[in-house]
Amino acid sequence: MSSWILGLTGGIGAGKTAATRHFESLGIDVVDADIVAREVVMPGTTGLNSIVERFGPSILSPDGKLNRAKLRDIIFNDETEKTWLNELLHPLIRAQMLSELANAASPYCILCAPLLFENGLEKLCNKTLLIDVPNDVQIARTSARDKVSQEQVKNIIAAQMSREDKCLRADYIIDNNRPLTEVQIELDNLHQTFLAASKTN
Repeated sequence: MSSWILGLTGGIGAGKTAATRHFESLGIDVVDADIVAREVVMPGTTGLNSIVERFGPSILSPDGKLNRAKLRDIIFNDETEKTWLNELLHPLIRAQMLSELANAASPYCILCAPLLFENGLEKLCNKTLLIDVPNDVQIARTSARDKVSQEQVKNIIAAQMSREDKCLRADYIIDNNRPLTEVQIELDNLHQTFLAASKTN
């Protein structure tokens, strides 16, 4: 088990996935909160069964999976339902993440979460790394990638902790608004730092 955990975060479109893929190519285990959030509502899980019980079978897609867009519409317009959903899913996601972190076999492991600081997950980590880009870059990248309006992306950014606050909280910050080769060199250097730290832990 890796007892040394790096918390990796960044706003939407900042490039967290590119960073975690690079760490994985160096042999580091990554626990991704977004992936775990999808796993806890897969068909047959307690999470999905509870959601169907509350909202009825129409919340499912024809293939029996959760219709995320439909659920998003419901909770976006109803604070009570949003609270109910968060109270259901957050403990399930947390338990699954802790289990995966406990089973990680690399010298250190990474907990990747867009809401690392917002949800207090940095308390589980030895150090934190912020992947950072300016807001206009986030908006351009995300609207191109997800085929959504810039307005929608701005709303998502507004709902997350500000860049300034994240920068103040993070132990390490990577500027991801430059060529990938430069970013990867810096990630390689940090990898050596984290390996050294995990040995002394």
